[in-house]
Amino acid sequence: MKGVEPRCRLGLSHHLAVPPTAGLHDPQRQTLDIQQPPAGRPSQVVGIIIPARNEASALGRVLAEIPRALVHEIIVVDNGSTDGTVAVARQGGARVVDEPIPGYGRACLAGLSALNASVEVIVFLDGDHSDDAKELPMLLAPIDRGKADLVIGSRASQAEPGSLTLQQRLGNRFACWLMWRCFGVRYTDLGPFRAIRRDALARLAMQDRAFGWTAEMQAKAARVGLRIAEVPVSYRRRIGRSKISGTLTGTIRAGWAIVTTVLRVALQPRVPQQGAPCVDS
Repeated sequence: MKGVEPRCRLGLSHHLAVPPTAGLHDPQRQTLDIQQPPAGRPSQVVGIIIPARNEASALGRVLAEIPRALVHEIIVVDNGSTDGTVAVARQGGARVVDEPIPGYGRACLAGLSALNASVEVIVFLDGDHSDDAKELPMLLAPIDRGKADLVIGSRASQAEPGSLTLQQRLGNRFACWLMWRCFGVRYTDLGPFRAIRRDALARLAMQDRAFGWTAEMQAKAARVGLRIAEVPVSYRRRIGRSKISGTLTGTIRAGWAIVTTVLRVALQPRVPQQGAPCVDS
């Protein structure tokens, strides 16, 4: 892969020239080393953070699907719910952290601040049942085998019809194209189901409080030279209405946040890297 460049290369001749799966992973040629989950427990301590706002109807199913033998701690961050999300979380065996001010990034940061000090690998998972938590072993495999610092579950090839709106698909494609032009790393998705080494996440100094969280993580990961991998994951129609893609206002705000976040990271002063970013398939 190319090293990180100090600023974006946004020539109009390259407008959306990258196919959504170019350069990262082709599900038809995934190596067994990435696809096959490790036998037994991971070699590192795993914690899960689930931001949730009014997900009482879905959260119980999400928690029931998590392979508990692989996980040391599960935190549900209640992000201002007005339904029974908190009760469902506790009944499902999760520890509840309260972050009353809405914001996806804010909820993730609240979960991080409460995470047990022994956790070495952090998994982010949505609470609406769109992600399939049973696929956690596949997500952890590249980290467990020492091949990646950040693993993104890509929905590019296995999304259930109707699970992603047209604006989500176009927005993801544009954001991935923009990061390719800015950083030379070809992602296929900004999927929320992801795992990252705790020490690697600390290097990113995450700041976004809202919709730009996933884009910020991927942009900064490319910029500082983390080892990045994608694995194809399933994606289902969510239970309940989306707080972002379910409304025109939410879609516009999310899209604007993602684009401005990527550009802000790209325009930051360049810092020495430990190595060029590499995205494995």
